[in-house]
Amino acid sequence: MNAHPTPGDATTALASSRQRTLALTDCLDEDELLRQHSPLMSPLVWDLAHVGNQEEIWLVREAGRLPALRPDLDRLYDAFRHPRAARPALPLLPPDAARRYLRQVRERALEVLDAAVFDTEDGRSADGQDPLLARGFVFGMVAQHEQQHAETMLATHQLRSGPAVLDAPPPPPAGPDATALPREVLVPGGPFTMGTDTDPWALDNERPAHTVDLAPFWLDTVPVSNADYQEFIEDGGYADPRRWSPQGWAHRQRAGLEAPLFWQRDGRAWLRRRFGRTEPVPPSEPVLHVCWYEAEAYAHWAGRRLPTEAEWEKAARHDPATGRSRRHPWGDADPAPDHANLGQRHLQPAPVGSYPAGAAPSGARQLIGDVWEWTSSDFLPYPGFTAFPYPEYSEVFFGPDYKVLRGGSFGVDPVACRGTFRNWDHPIRRQIFSGFRTARDVTPGEAR
Repeated sequence: MNAHPTPGDATTALASSRQRTLALTDCLDEDELLRQHSPLMSPLVWDLAHVGNQEEIWLVREAGRLPALRPDLDRLYDAFRHPRAARPALPLLPPDAARRYLRQVRERALEVLDAAVFDTEDGRSADGQDPLLARGFVFGMVAQHEQQHAETMLATHQLRSGPAVLDAPPPPPAGPDATALPREVLVPGGPFTMGTDTDPWALDNERPAHTVDLAPFWLDTVPVSNADYQEFIEDGGYADPRRWSPQGWAHRQRAGLEAPLFWQRDGRAWLRRRFGRTEPVPPSEPVLHVCWYEAEAYAHWAGRRLPTEAEWEKAARHDPATGRSRRHPWGDADPAPDHANLGQRHLQPAPVGSYPAGAAPSGARQLIGDVWEWTSSDFLPYPGFTAFPYPEYSEVFFGPDYKVLRGGSFGVDPVACRGTFRNWDHPIRRQIFSGFRTARDVTPGEAR
């Protein structure tokens, strides 16, 4: 997204998010949309109407000051009022009614967009402009919200049983240099700018920009692969409490963890289930569907650690040649297909070492796309944080109960993925498209 989005950018973002929502729901019959495929997830029909309700609240009512279309739906589709496990018992809109509601809301939202003024000619926000409308923020927020639900709905598809209904071509193979990459890259110490004050559609938890001073560290060049993770399994990693934190070991025992979610043994080999298909686990792909405790245990087994959130962002954004922080690892340009695996184009991670055009100045690859990467950090506010436009987006989640994930997965859209974007979840979660890479401190005598 450029620094000064246009109404055309907002139109494109809203249309793309709706196209994704419908593609993930129109492929299933009414029974499948109404069913709860896992207590961890909502019925897909709930997501379908929820994104419309949020669009009505923020674009039609708040930004457009237009009369409410369906105020009776606000409580029904309030994510904080009804936990996911309880949503099937609610009087939800049936699929056809939900789709009609989406169309009605979008018609009104586009009326608001047609009348909106994003910026003055010199790129500044108009004097006295509602901050929701400045640089089209509210349109970007709503598009991101719907795309985030599209990734959640994709996770529901992965959890559902039954025949496959989604299909996509595999990602391209890694280039010839992938096997020659160094295992780790050195990220120099010193200050860098973390977060942003300038990205027009950045969300509240990405702000404000602030300086963080880090010691030098080593970071894996690529995410941990399935082959790497199988070594941990075969070495008894799941059976050795010395590899786990006390909390992690207690969870491993309680949940019966023995391998990543959706893996199963087939003799000496491993198979996985992926969107209704069973296939061999590809050794060169980043490991997927592991929780934070599993990532932590692997890192300890490997004699390493998970990077902090600040370390991850410095490796992804800091350019030592200029001293500035980029929007993405490759620069400020929007993601292109040769930069990263995003947007549900492939429905699986690309092999490790892919996307050399998307490499960061540090030399690390695939920091954006493929898999969300667990960090060691709790989800906390940045210094000077201000909730906007409502505390329930970020503020209510701050604290030690949530760990930060960075980078985005193949299931996330580019509009909801950038070098400053912060995701978070409970450390036990595995249904999300999560992987990781490891880090280590620079030891005395190593290059600095």
